[in-house]
Amino acid sequence: MTRKSPEVSVIIPTYNRGHLLGRAIQSVINQTYHDFEVIIIDDGSADNTKQVVKSFKDERIVYIRRDINRGAAAARNIGIKKARGEYIAFQDSDDEWLPEKLEKQIWVFNNTPPEVGVVYTGFYKLKDNKKSYIPSVEIIHKEGDIFYSILKGNFVGTPAALVKRECFETAGMFDEKFPSLEDWELFIRISKYYHFQCIDKPLVISYCQQESISADQNALVRAYELILIKHFEDIKNSRELLIRYYPRIGHLLCSNGQLKRGRGYLFKAVKIDPLNIRYIGIILISLLGQSAYDHRSILRCRRIRDMLHKI
Repeated sequence: MTRKSPEVSVIIPTYNRGHLLGRAIQSVINQTYHDFEVIIIDDGSADNTKQVVKSFKDERIVYIRRDINRGAAAARNIGIKKARGEYIAFQDSDDEWLPEKLEKQIWVFNNTPPEVGVVYTGFYKLKDNKKSYIPSVEIIHKEGDIFYSILKGNFVGTPAALVKRECFETAGMFDEKFPSLEDWELFIRISKYYHFQCIDKPLVISYCQQESISADQNALVRAYELILIKHFEDIKNSRELLIRYYPRIGHLLCSNGQLKRGRGYLFKAVKIDPLNIRYIGIILISLLGQSAYDHRSILRCRRIRDMLHKI
């Protein structure tokens, strides 16, 4: 007899996170909503990941191991292809769901129009003993047609999102060329076709690990440039968007020791907004060399960089 397909497929990519993975799996098992499967993609781990997974005696868990590490985007795509559910959720191996997360999301899907493709929740981000809540109160357009809003920057956490399976058939899956920010790029694409609904409550706890891919400056720079290239047709006619992307990429490049390339993006920002002294100031500081740009050396530089980071 063929086993009934679950309503939700939960995909957990993991790589050498055996010491954290158990907490993430347990937070899924503890959900008040029970009609789900858990697909764990072991992306070539060399630690005790397999033993941690096998310690859970739950028939809803499916374990898939890859011998070669190809990154989170590729691992999630494997999970999407294997998934049997109508809805797909993503959990990170170092994060934690609160027990009512899936139940609340399914309720929203059952009570919203068909154009809603993603229901996401708020989440707490814990980093360096500091806790922040996302999405912030500064983000006005959190629901409905959020395409323009999410082009400005991502506020939909991957572990906080529940996505209709059809969204991937319409908008495509994760772009495996991205070394980082592949979740943001995916949500940009999905938002072109579907509306988003927000449960503005913290139902996920995201723990930022030091070795996280999001902490890799090279990956971050490359990902921002890829988003700018891939979605330039939607960005190029918006002054507001261009003066977000150009200085942000310029700042990241300068921070990463690529001062000449960084200045190139900053000069583009100046052409769009010539009276903005922040851009001019950071260009002048970059001309003094890397040590001058280092925020740990010069307080003024740190203030300018912090302002740019918030753009």
